[in-house]
Amino acid sequence: LVAQVLARFGRIDVLVNNAALFGDLAHTPFEDIAEDEWDAVMCVNVRGLWLMSKAVVPAMRRQGYGKIVNIASTTALKGTPMMLHYVSSKGAVIAMTRAMAREVGADNICVNAVAPGLTMSEGVVENGHWSEEWIDRNVASRALKRRALPADLVGTVLFLASREADFVTGQTMVIDGGAVAH
Repeated sequence: LVAQVLARFGRIDVLVNNAALFGDLAHTPFEDIAEDEWDAVMCVNVRGLWLMSKAVVPAMRRQGYGKIVNIASTTALKGTPMMLHYVSSKGAVIAMTRAMAREVGADNICVNAVAPGLTMSEGVVENGHWSEEWIDRNVASRALKRRALPADLVGTVLFLASREADFVTGQTMVIDGGAVAH
C-alpha cells in the first residue's frame, strides 16, 4: 500500500488510522469474551494501527513532515462496561499516540488521536447490539443532546491533518458532544 501511494503521489503527508472492530461486537461481560474475539479486536484495533504507522513513518521521515491521526474512543476514557476488549484496544491507541508522538517528533511528524463518542455509523446503525435505550442513555450524558453522526468528526480530523495543527502532537481530542470533559 505504501509503495503504491508513493509511486502514485511521490509522498505521504497524512495517515488516518480508522480501522476497527466495533459495530459487530456484542455487549459481553469481560469474563465471557472469547479469546479469539479478544485477539481479533486487538489485531485490528491495535496491531493494524501499529503496522500502518510503522509502514508510513520512513517516508514521512525522508520528507521531514507528516501527520498521523489515530481514531480512539471515549470508551477508554469512560471505562465503558461490557466491551472490555474494545475499551482496552482504544486505551492502547491513546497510549500509542502519546508514545509515537515522542518518538517521531524530532522528524516533524505529528501524531494525535480523535476519541469519538458513540457515533451513528453504518456499523452501529445496522448492528442489533445497540438498543434505542442504550443510545438514548448515551445521548442523555452529553451536553449537546443529540446523536453523533460521522460528519461530526470530519472537522477535527481535517484540523489535525492540516498545517494549522503543526504544533499539536501527542494529544487526544474528545469529540462526543460534551459527555467526557477533560
